[in-house]
Amino acid sequence: MVVGVAGGIAAYKACELVRRFSESGHDVTVVPTSAALQFVGASTWAALSGKAVAADVWSAVHEVPHVRIGQEADLVVVAPATADLLAKAAHGLADDLLTNTLLTARCPVVFAPAMHTEMWEHAATQANVATLRGRGALVIEPAEGRLTGKDTGKGRLPEPSEIFEVCTQVMARSREHAGRDLVDLVGHRVVVSAGGTREYLDPVRFLGNRSSGLQGYALARAAAARGAEVTLIAANTALADPAGVTVVRVETTAQLRTEVLAASAQADAVVMAAAPADFRPTDVSDAKIKKSDDGSSPAITLTQNPDILRELSGDRLRAGQVIVGFAAETGDSTGSVLDLARAKLARKGCDLLVVNDVSGGAVFGSPDNEAVILAADGSAVEVPRGSKAALAHVIWDQIARRFTP
Repeated sequence: MVVGVAGGIAAYKACELVRRFSESGHDVTVVPTSAALQFVGASTWAALSGKAVAADVWSAVHEVPHVRIGQEADLVVVAPATADLLAKAAHGLADDLLTNTLLTARCPVVFAPAMHTEMWEHAATQANVATLRGRGALVIEPAEGRLTGKDTGKGRLPEPSEIFEVCTQVMARSREHAGRDLVDLVGHRVVVSAGGTREYLDPVRFLGNRSSGLQGYALARAAAARGAEVTLIAANTALADPAGVTVVRVETTAQLRTEVLAASAQADAVVMAAAPADFRPTDVSDAKIKKSDDGSSPAITLTQNPDILRELSGDRLRAGQVIVGFAAETGDSTGSVLDLARAKLARKGCDLLVVNDVSGGAVFGSPDNEAVILAADGSAVEVPRGSKAALAHVIWDQIARRFTP
């Protein structure tokens, strides 16, 4: 695989990306631009990759590197990708080794842009990004945060660990689905909720649940890796922001409802992977509730929270919108897990319901998952135990089939 590095201050972060690829067993060739070598020297890249490094097409010319490197790659990722590099790639310019490699590569290509907000938002850059996406390249949305100097805004390079996760998924899908469009969600806006909401009893205590947010984050990451514009509504998680995803943080079910409804107005799909609390206290104490001397416990009266999934399904905010719910079920005397899930699917009115059997606390906090995806048309897809990322892609496969052509 090839890690291209363009000439921006974020070039130093690519060192971590190269290290992750090398340690996970990939044969990594680093191809920096001349400008990138002003930030990180060739000896650093050579030490991290175990290979000689060059930026021009004249080094080891007998090996024809300007053609060979791209031809042999199974992935090319450019991180950081500057405005200049994106412009050259979009217009097919080839004045150094990296831009030649991009022209000869027939493998998946991922760009992780990093630049000042004004440069990212400029019409020229946006046109270049649209051109690259139209050709099948994955251009990750930059993160928001601290930029060079005192500036903050959109344009920050996503964390190397998250770029690594995206690239890993792209390579896995390339191996499994050779010849298929790997960025099949380009042009689609999607909303994913994750985590568990909290309903406060007083300033320090709350009612909550065991949802870790891992599956929701996996869904957001997978959608971004397939080219979607993703908004993740995250309830009480401590997970790193997925690369290329807009993250909105909430605490309570009421806040979750507000943000999901707002984001869903322009979304083609909404995946409610969060675990909203079903109930909230009727009264919230302004002060910490104290223990009583006689050992008695305070009475807590609960009221039911709004059913966000049912509301979304009953009042579609966009024509053709696909609504997906999750059901964490345990069987009981009234029926099996799937019996209860089918009843919930009918009651909620969503298009798909992802059913997890959580008997004994299974699924929560685990990196793996298994599920049955029930559809409103009566079909069902069983997903055997595997990574939550793998389940996420199966869910997006089902959603993509339901998008209006």
